[in-house]
Amino acid sequence: MTVETRSVCLREWETLSPSNCDKLRGFFLDSSSEVRDSVDRLRELKLLDITELRQGTELRAFSHVGRLTLGSLSLSILPKIKGESLVRLLRYAYGFRRLTLLSASSQCVDEYGLEDLLISQLNAEIEELIHRGLLRSYVMQSEQLPSPRGRIDINRLAMKKGQATASLPCKHYPRIVDTPLNRVLLAGLQLAASMSSDIELRRESRRLASLLQEQVSEKVLDVSVLEKANRQMNRLTEAYSPALKIIHLLHEAQGVSLHGQFTRLPFRGYLFDMNAFFQSLLSRFLRENLDGFSVRDEFPLKEMLRYSPEFNPQRAKPPTPRPDYVITDRGITRAILDAKYRDLWKNTLPREMLYQLVVYAISHPGNPQSTILYPSTDGAATEARIEVADSLYGRKLGRVCIRPVHLQTLLEVVTANGDSGRRRRSEYARFLAFGKN
Repeated sequence: MTVETRSVCLREWETLSPSNCDKLRGFFLDSSSEVRDSVDRLRELKLLDITELRQGTELRAFSHVGRLTLGSLSLSILPKIKGESLVRLLRYAYGFRRLTLLSASSQCVDEYGLEDLLISQLNAEIEELIHRGLLRSYVMQSEQLPSPRGRIDINRLAMKKGQATASLPCKHYPRIVDTPLNRVLLAGLQLAASMSSDIELRRESRRLASLLQEQVSEKVLDVSVLEKANRQMNRLTEAYSPALKIIHLLHEAQGVSLHGQFTRLPFRGYLFDMNAFFQSLLSRFLRENLDGFSVRDEFPLKEMLRYSPEFNPQRAKPPTPRPDYVITDRGITRAILDAKYRDLWKNTLPREMLYQLVVYAISHPGNPQSTILYPSTDGAATEARIEVADSLYGRKLGRVCIRPVHLQTLLEVVTANGDSGRRRRSEYARFLAFGKN
């Protein structure tokens, strides 16, 4: 007996239920343990909330977009940012080249899926690296050679006790393509070929992988391999940076990293974290356009919270708050910012976010203020402020600013050219960091 597959499409932060979606009315997920484990895992990680009601199934999306399959449910979660704008902001946030395999039309994300856009970009990046010439490194090899090369290994020669051979033991350093970075590229192409839903993209990824396999050995892709590759990045390997970022995004979508350990998610699909993308986008924009200021990502507020030495029986380490950005000027903190991918113009500020921002504000007695930056597509969105006061005497303790990032304005200024473009970027960066005043 074949089970009918239901295909449902919703937007990020949207909720669909039997009352507003006919496809979910009277529909229930499979009762298999695999599907139930997947539903529990999705809810636990706040990737997607699936609730079975009396009339059918309710779906609640968060900040992750992409596609996944759960039993007989095929689900597409689309970003609110229009396709062409999203592609251009992705290029800016991660330093990608222009896409060549897929168009940047407004329907590209809906038709192909965000994962296919990233895979298309990965293919373009690696093909460019191959045409330019892959990175080569000197690697020590010890082997018997009929024609001596490098240095003769005297120790190995002495161990033969005068035995005559037609070759000599040598140590030499050939410059080869089989380097750790190129192994990551090969593993990334193999991962892309297994993930893509487009046959042409799969074929292109496999073609590029076959070119690398002629000179590069295979490597199992995991968190430690990616971290090692990132540590090897320098000015000579800068051209590899966009490809490594895409491979990291594709690998990250296969699971979740908790406490330094990578856990593969128990479902087929791809989920892209728009919150991480929004944080990377603002990080680059502020770093490049706040002239005279230093922008520190996830800067730890040390010594703000600490256990009393007399009352720490388990010798626990104190928690260390880490705002997304701390802006300093000659070592002096000027602003504390946090980025959250949630439209706070249309949705209320969650209590846990507000409490976090209050902690950031009072950590800075010289200027007790913190700011949350949120994306908005509504041109009417303006800044809101919450005053923090002493509940007994009403004395002002700090302020929380809720500041919108107009995505269309951001897109316009990052693509503007010339002196006027630089001036507009500088002005908008200062507005995001410090407000109108």
